Amino acid sequence: MVQKIKFLFKWGLGWVIALILLSRFIIPTPHFNVPTSTILEDSTGILIGARIAADGQWRFPASDAIPDKFEKCILLFEDQYFYQHLGVNPFSIYRAIKVNAKAGHIKQGGSTLTMQVARMLRNGKERTIWQKGLEMGLTFHLEINYSKAEILNLYASQAPFGGNVVGLEAASWRYYNRSPYDLSWAEMAALAVLPNAPSLIYPGKNSERLKIKRDKLLLKLMEAGEISEEDYALSILESLPGSPFRLPQYANHLLDRAYETHSGERVKSSTSAYLQKSVQDILNSYVNQYQYNDIYNGAVLVMEPKTGAIVAYVGNATGIKLHGNNVDVIKAPRSTGSLLKPFLYATMLSQGELLPQMLVADIPTYYSGYSPKNFYMTFDGAVKADEALYRSLNVPFVRLLKAHGIDRFHSDLKGMGMESLIFDSDHYGLSLILGGAEGKLIEMASMYASMARRLQRYNALGTYEEQDLFISSNFDDPRKYYELGSDRMSASAIYETFSALTEVNRPVSRTGWKSFGSSRKIAWKTGTSFGNKDAWAIGVTPNYIVGVWIGNADGEGRASLTGSGYAAPVMFDVFDHLPETNWFEQPVLDYEEAYVCSESGHKASINCDQVDTVLIPNAIQNTEVCPYHIKVHLDQTEKYQVNMNCESAKQIKHKSWFVLPPVQEWFYKVKSPMYRPLPPYRSDCDQGEQKIMDFIYPKYPNKIFIPKELSGQKGRAVFELVHHHQKVCPRLGYYF
Repeated sequence: MVQKIKFLFKWGLGWVIALILLSRFIIPTPHFNVPTSTILEDSTGILIGARIAADGQWRFPASDAIPDKFEKCILLFEDQYFYQHLGVNPFSIYRAIKVNAKAGHIKQGGSTLTMQVARMLRNGKERTIWQKGLEMGLTFHLEINYSKAEILNLYASQAPFGGNVVGLEAASWRYYNRSPYDLSWAEMAALAVLPNAPSLIYPGKNSERLKIKRDKLLLKLMEAGEISEEDYALSILESLPGSPFRLPQYANHLLDRAYETHSGERVKSSTSAYLQKSVQDILNSYVNQYQYNDIYNGAVLVMEPKTGAIVAYVGNATGIKLHGNNVDVIKAPRSTGSLLKPFLYATMLSQGELLPQMLVADIPTYYSGYSPKNFYMTFDGAVKADEALYRSLNVPFVRLLKAHGIDRFHSDLKGMGMESLIFDSDHYGLSLILGGAEGKLIEMASMYASMARRLQRYNALGTYEEQDLFISSNFDDPRKYYELGSDRMSASAIYETFSALTEVNRPVSRTGWKSFGSSRKIAWKTGTSFGNKDAWAIGVTPNYIVGVWIGNADGEGRASLTGSGYAAPVMFDVFDHLPETNWFEQPVLDYEEAYVCSESGHKASINCDQVDTVLIPNAIQNTEVCPYHIKVHLDQTEKYQVNMNCESAKQIKHKSWFVLPPVQEWFYKVKSPMYRPLPPYRSDCDQGEQKIMDFIYPKYPNKIFIPKELSGQKGRAVFELVHHHQKVCPRLGYYF
């Protein structure tokens, strides 16, 4: 008999081992093949957006763990011996059979949590003895292939919680509008009892029965020592959830991007839930005001330049419908307006083609039929380069681009990641600097961030790296980097560019900001496209980049729409919600000391009589010396120019004089009363060769086309000239 028992034991043990090996290595591991919702979280795991699963269920992707409260609640309520059995608890089955036989109907179930997971895996199968047997086999299969913690996770993510809510996390957000980790004992107990009869009891239906079940579970928790008597007394007073909440939708357009590439997944972004909601509210508030001027759309992007992390992504206003508010403007190509001027300025500083205080021409300009105009339709004649930048003068920058070279600048922009430049440089021409090209807000903000990052890396390491330049992305990897040589964008040039941009006139509501100690220093640039279709504002500090676009998604322009009037107020309000930051450190090692002409801002020549010693970007060796100071010969009164033909050498005074070319001078002296025109020659002196007149139009009159009138006769050509001496020849147009 003993031998027979030993034989049966060995035979049975062998079969058990064989079944375990078969389950472990041969039979596929069971898993749930059901669609899940697309979940978008902020950088700390807070839910900021969700899209329902393809089958119409709110079913979140399984998480790595479940809250400790839920584990205690569900085990006390459903399966107290979960960690002691192998998937089937014979005592529970026996007890259930006994209770149900006595009641005459099914009153108590004997299923363990593992058996319930097996039943959910075979969802839709008939409840027969054969199917029950298959579920038992599947239960052992689960126990062999999954840990207890994993089985609990499967249950928590797939259990029905009433209506179209599946899984603990979805139920927590739908019924309590927060994470399951933030629920009270009463709230968690209510959720733990829901899967027991989800079709009969769920929030809003049979609330009294739900309360009875919840309170019984709370009593068990108290008896088990999980909660105190006081906690129990307070918990049973808590109300039950009512109608389901809408899931958070703080980042609709970012969620759209997540859905495109990560449908059905849990996507963790770099955003901040608080900041995302705040920025969306700010934009909605402004666009609600702007709609009275038929402006319905806007977008805001906030990023950290050091890492490129996007901390707020608001693709459009959400408070207005039926005006293209579903369009994600952040990734839509729009005319850049003047946003590219700082990049040209920094590039030319880096290569010694420009100095911050250098005078640049601001005069009527004509290039092959293209005649740029400043915003206020005036000219200064000559203006300092940094002033031309912070005043965003169009004419000086068109002339600078012409001098620098469109091909070179086009290449530099692509080297910083402006992939919206899909045509060659000839297609854009000189209009490239004034909005003739389209760019995306994500590109523009990232390019400004790259400048800030490049400057900060140089200050920290004294070098540049490939990782300086990239277009930020919230969750798409791998990140694409771009290359730009240090000679094309140096740290000192970037610092000077940002310094100039702090001088941009702020909106009227922020006039006098420098007088307040609490005001932060921000380098910022606006842009307004041709036809007033796009209004931009991008602000830079060491810790944050804020990019704003305002307009209409369909491209309709509005006469008053400008970057300073519409986008800048939004940008400054967003900065008010960001932590205070210091200003950039000056990269002193990337400068060199030089002598600069005080009046012209050029590298000083031997004729410059007023010279400043300043630190300038270290490419000064490529900078031309001052061309405006010349030696003049005057009589003793200094009212007239003279020469050896009309005055003795002893009576001649030699003096350095600041002289602008005639066209520049004509406009400059109107705006600069301290400018002293060159004295005329004394009447008895031979003037020699001197250029005292110049053409405004046409600039290069070597080939003039004379139109024909309707009569067949030759028409007249138009010339516009200026003279050094306004009284002799004021600015006039002549017809020939």
